[in-house]
This record gives sequence, structure tokens and C-alpha cells, in this order.
Amino acid sequence: MNLIHTRRLSFIGLALINLLFHCVTVHSQDLYPNKPIRLIVGFPPGGGNDLLSRLVAAKLSETKGWAFSIENAAGSGGLLGANNIAKSTPNGYTIGIGSIGTLSINPSLYSKIPYNIAKDFTFISKLSITPAALVVPANSPFRSVQELISSAKANPGKLNFGSAGNGTSHHLIGELFKFRVGIEMTHVPYAGSSPAVVGLMRSDVQLMFADLPAVLPMIRAGRLRALAVTTKQPSSLLPDAQSMDDILPGFDVSIWYGIVGPAGLSPEITKTLNQAIKDVVSLPEIQNKLTHEGAFGQTGSPEDFAAFVKTEVARWADVIQQAKVPLQ
Repeated sequence: MNLIHTRRLSFIGLALINLLFHCVTVHSQDLYPNKPIRLIVGFPPGGGNDLLSRLVAAKLSETKGWAFSIENAAGSGGLLGANNIAKSTPNGYTIGIGSIGTLSINPSLYSKIPYNIAKDFTFISKLSITPAALVVPANSPFRSVQELISSAKANPGKLNFGSAGNGTSHHLIGELFKFRVGIEMTHVPYAGSSPAVVGLMRSDVQLMFADLPAVLPMIRAGRLRALAVTTKQPSSLLPDAQSMDDILPGFDVSIWYGIVGPAGLSPEITKTLNQAIKDVVSLPEIQNKLTHEGAFGQTGSPEDFAAFVKTEVARWADVIQQAKVPLQ
């Protein structure tokens, strides 16, 4: 074999190696995800948004081998975190958790909001719903929702209901209850859920609509009594509590969470994320953990989630307008 022929074979061999390397590199770049995913939480560590995000991210890492970087971008009732998601590059490497507050209440509650719900997000999947519980102090004379309603009608404006603050889901669920029943109650806003629960246990207020995980320990300890849950689906943790739908047909309200990305996220990446989330949330281990905390795992298609958020925005805009909640 002469030198020219040998050099020609070597050149061909190098070309084939380069071509193979290029194909492998391109293929690896097409795989999603091939680097850590930034998961934005618009609230401080330790809250419901944060704990749920970390639970799902940890299980995705375990089952799919995906890497996550959790970023708590707390501020302005979740506005900062939601805006960071909306303004990120739509490549699937920045997503975040959205909730009833950030995605459906804030657009009508704030006079200036830096993102547009309909235009700035890709709705990936619902994650879970949590009932709100209508709770009263343990020494309350009310043993049923009907008794509470009768008292409120007989004494307009005399009952006080607490909340975690003006415009929070606790506040607005209370306002929706007032409209549906046709009663007058006085709203007492607190600076957060914990102070509101303390005020309720002291009987400074007579009732409160609170997300179930926040009051479940006090119910179990006998310091609060749950009269009802606001979801149509009853809670196995509160067998003596009525479903509000049994009293007010069509009353089905939950504190909900879901995963969103910026607008323009490709259908392929959206589908990959959606399926992965559904796979994880359906695991018995995750379902059991959520149930123990008073929540229900609930997913669905991206289209279902987008339609749900649209309905929720309209619902709470109407409640905010009727209740004349001041803009923030």
C-alpha cells in the first residue's frame, strides 16, 4: 500500500469519526432535558408553593434523572416570581409554579401587573388542589353550616370572618360564600395565615376559610372545628365536615397549583414536561403524601389547564368587583 493511499484512508477515517461525533453531539443537544431545569417559586421557602415544588422536583429527579435548581423569587404576592417565569427564554430550562393567587387573583387585584396571563405563559400542567375548610373555634356554638347561615341572617354584619389579608384566597372565598348565601359578614384581614388562625382560636373572629393544611393540626388537636370543605369532593381527613356543594350546589372552590413556562414553549417540550408531571403525581407515594396534607393530586392536559385558569380569572375578577376589594 503506497503512502498516498494510506493518507487517503486516514483522511476518510478522520472524516467518518468527525461525522459520527457531530451526529452524536447534535442528537444529545436534541434530547430534553440535558442540563438542570430552573424551577421558580414566587414565595419563600417552607410555604405550600415551595414544599409542593420540591416534592415534585425531587421525585422527577429520582424517576427521570432530571436535575433541578429551585429558585425562591419571593415578593409582591408572587408577582416577582411569575414575572421571572414570563420573561425567561422559552427553551424549557426555566419553568415555575403558579397558583390561584399568582395566576387568577392577582390580575384583578393589582392596578399594575407586569405580565399578561393570556399572552405571557405556556400552561403545562395542573399539580394539585387543596380544599379550603370553613373552620370555627372549638367552643363555637355552630355545629353546622346551616346554623352559621341562620345566625348570620338573623344578625346581619355581626359575624366576623378572618383571612390572611385583603385579596387573599381566604378572603375572596369568604366573599363568594357571602354572595351565594345572601348574608352580611365583616371581613377582618390579618398579616398572614398564622396570625389569622391564632385570632380564630382566640375567638377574635367567628369563622375563617383556610386552606386545609394550614388548619389541619389545630383541627386534630381539638382547637378548631371544621364545618365544611369548599371542594365538591369531600376530604377523607374530615369525615364530619360537609361538602359545601351539598349546601350550595355548584360551590366548588379550591386552592390550586400548577406548572407554567414562558409563552412560546415548544409543543414537544410542553408535552414532555406534562407527561413527566402526570407520571410523578399519579405515583401512590406522592398521592399518599398529598392526601396526608389534605390535598389531592390533580393533573390534566396543557389545554385543560389553560381553560381552567381562564375560568378562574373570570370568577375571581367578578368576586373582587362585587366585594369592592381595593386595588393594590
